[in-house]
Amino acid sequence: MNEVSKVEHTTPAGLVQQLVELVQRWGISPVDLLARTGIDEADLLEPNARVPFPSYLAIVDRARALTGEPGIGFCWGLQMRVSAFGYLGFATLSAGTLREALELVIQFAPLVSTATSLRLDVDGKAAVLTLEEHADFGSVRDVVILARIAGLWKTAQLVTGRHFEATAEIAFPEPRYHARFAHLMPRLVYGTGVTRALLRAETLDLPLLMADPAALQLARRQCERQLEAVSASGRLVKTVRRLLWDREGGVRDPHEIAKAVHLSPRTLRRKLAMHGSSLSSLLSEERRERAMSLLRSSELSLEQIADMLAYGSVQNFTRAFRQWTGETPAAYRRQMSGRLLAG
Repeated sequence: MNEVSKVEHTTPAGLVQQLVELVQRWGISPVDLLARTGIDEADLLEPNARVPFPSYLAIVDRARALTGEPGIGFCWGLQMRVSAFGYLGFATLSAGTLREALELVIQFAPLVSTATSLRLDVDGKAAVLTLEEHADFGSVRDVVILARIAGLWKTAQLVTGRHFEATAEIAFPEPRYHARFAHLMPRLVYGTGVTRALLRAETLDLPLLMADPAALQLARRQCERQLEAVSASGRLVKTVRRLLWDREGGVRDPHEIAKAVHLSPRTLRRKLAMHGSSLSSLLSEERRERAMSLLRSSELSLEQIADMLAYGSVQNFTRAFRQWTGETPAAYRRQMSGRLLAG
């Protein structure tokens, strides 16, 4: 797996919105779920919006913690709607066969998640659909991967109207909660080192119930445009992050940043929103990373760090740091120092 910090992975906001809706069954409000993640529900409802990887992982982690349901990945995947994936979902429904639908999902995989991809291999009578991970999902790996497997399984049955035999191999060990969901899934085998679905090759030729060549052509065109936008937006986010600080270490004016990327401030805001981001969230992320680094590796005072990060006062810096981590900068520094001494 690649280092998360090296790539600006994203996930469609519609997928996260379905998790927001799911946890309401446990009485968890959108505000509670999205607290301290840098995302609010209005962001998720923006057309074509995407959620940055760190925020995505934080939301998934909070969903499991707040609901107290360790197997929430299964719940999420089994209730997943194809509409969460926008035009790709529409294209999948309109494909002629299951093979064609899977090829669409593989081709436009970044529209589902840039942190994973799919590969289809057919050898004689056997077909293998492999899920490849391109990021570290940390403690919520089981939630994300099982949700993806369950979502693919449910979607395949939905679009074909058929129940067919399949086996899914899962890279990590069997979780304790598996038995409660086993009857809702195909056969799952854990601890295989790779995540993949095994099925008969003839299954790929099953016709889809809503096949529509004309609708497929229109949806495919929109997917191609969205894929270009995702790639361009990812580059834009990286560029904007580099431009946030001027040479003297101060925060650049938004108009200056917009001018540097040859966009109007309004257009820049819109393009960042499509990527599930904003100038304020990027600045907050940069401040958080710099603050943690300085607290871990320097002897600068809190006043000096607050000044370097353009907070104006230690009080403002402390308030922001507590929102990020739930503790004060001084407490975080003591904790990191203790770990170093213990090591």
